[in-house]
Amino acid sequence: MPKQVDHRERRETIARALWRVVERRGATHLTMREVAQEAGISLGQLQHYFGSRAQMLTFAMDFAGEQSGLRVGRALAELGERPHPRDVLRAMLVELLPLHADARATSRMSAAYVLEALHDEEVHARARGGLLQGRAMVEGIVRQAIADGQLAADRDPVVETDLLLALTGFTTLLELEVVEPAAVLTAVDRHLDRLFAAPGGAGGAGGAVGGR
Repeated sequence: MPKQVDHRERRETIARALWRVVERRGATHLTMREVAQEAGISLGQLQHYFGSRAQMLTFAMDFAGEQSGLRVGRALAELGERPHPRDVLRAMLVELLPLHADARATSRMSAAYVLEALHDEEVHARARGGLLQGRAMVEGIVRQAIADGQLAADRDPVVETDLLLALTGFTTLLELEVVEPAAVLTAVDRHLDRLFAAPGGAGGAGGAVGGR
């Protein structure tokens, strides 16, 4: 059992090293040798855990997803026992945007993974599956809000889900310093306020849950 824990820790060390390399130099020329050097291990040791660059990227992305999930979980726990769906959606959206160091690392890792997915069918299928799962989660929240009368009954849950996920497009604008974080949070809040201000909606609790 201790040996398995050590293997997991070593994989996480490699994943974080990969994040740092991507943070500094981008993913275009990312090599296993460079990641091994950053992790403080030999190339042979790294290849013991990952047989290819794609496998290494996949684990790093999975680990990034786990860390994002933990951060979202903490943000949701702060909302109390029965949070309003507006605040749940806000917490999720804010955590997907590169508004703090950990989220930036995850965001850049995601960008690297998407580039890899465009040229690797296995990575493409895995990345697509993860995105579909995340989208289904958001749509489930929207559908439940409509069923509970917190959103107008005539709202199209598919369209509203697409519009909510479109807000993650602020990632590029934030990374290239086209917009300021405060402006992005204002836009997210304005969209959610309009969404939940429909007749019959209870309105959101507002606030800046998870804001940075």
